[in-house]
Amino acid sequence: MGLGPNYKLKFERRNEGKTNYYRRYTYVMSRARRLVVRITNNYGIVSVIDFDPAGDKTLVSAHSIELQKKYGWKGDTNNTPALYLTGYLAGIRAKNKGITSAVLDIGLFTPTSGARIFYAAKGAIDAGLDIPIGDVGIDESRLKGEHISNYAQKLEKENPEMFSRVFSKYIQRGLNPKDLPSHFSEVLSKMKGEKNG
Repeated sequence: MGLGPNYKLKFERRNEGKTNYYRRYTYVMSRARRLVVRITNNYGIVSVIDFDPAGDKTLVSAHSIELQKKYGWKGDTNNTPALYLTGYLAGIRAKNKGITSAVLDIGLFTPTSGARIFYAAKGAIDAGLDIPIGDVGIDESRLKGEHISNYAQKLEKENPEMFSRVFSKYIQRGLNPKDLPSHFSEVLSKMKGEKNG
């Protein structure tokens, strides 16, 4: 740790790795409505947030645990398909509140092509929100979980014991990981039915 008269202590939230103050400043100055995507070790959270001097206001939010509780999702709650579905759910809720656009807020995340965070934004876009993200390497097959399904097929053939270990949670929840793309489509259809209903 630096010491001496010229040492500057970082803001607490920056020190804790929670806030990028430069990005925060640009959002505050633009007063943009933000689609905030955060990914934890187990979950994905997508919110639409408005700036307010007294403290940001969350207008709508979706948590990936809701996929299991409300829509019968049996896959992991922080993988690519789950992030897309969580973004889609947040997008539906935003549209129902009359929100039509937002800018993507990725916090301290370093943007890389094809990252899960962009799949969450893609979900919100497909639900009807206008969010400029450019070309961020979205792969339609990955979005549906085909990469997980292909890996599961390969692993089951080559090492059945490891297959059972790696995908134990899927199997416990009653889903063969090879069927993830079709399961993804079922859950998305339920959401679309709710959106149009």
